[in-house]
Amino acid sequence: MDNNVNVLDEINRGATMGMDAILFVYDKVGDQTFKQVLDGEYRKYKEISQRVEKEYNKYSIKQPHATNVMNKAMTWYGIQMKTIKDQSNEKLSELLVQGTSMGIIEGVRLQNQNKDDHLDQNVRQILDDFVVMQEDSVETLKKYL
Repeated sequence: MDNNVNVLDEINRGATMGMDAILFVYDKVGDQTFKQVLDGEYRKYKEISQRVEKEYNKYSIKQPHATNVMNKAMTWYGIQMKTIKDQSNEKLSELLVQGTSMGIIEGVRLQNQNKDDHLDQNVRQILDDFVVMQEDSVETLKKYL
């Protein structure tokens, strides 16, 4: 059971980090089509986070871990610094692809660490869906590079 909580926590951290990053770049986007893409990506992260929260209640009375204040501040600062001179779709997409790629790496690491049925089926499905969702997001964002 404890492993399920840890995996759900990591998925939720990744999902909230993705939502934060999208919110941090959103006001810099001038292209309405790109904004619509980001709206869709945000909804996908939100859906994963909601699924985590629903499943989490089976294992703990606490709330799933989200992005801590320090990580949120560092992400915001990093985006601000990297977009001072360039707020193009290409630059913003690049930053989001980089962050999403880190999420994919963490998700695949969790999958590999839990290959031997150490996870309940619903937790495994959320993890697998999260990795696929992020891989799809990278493909979507690559069109703007």
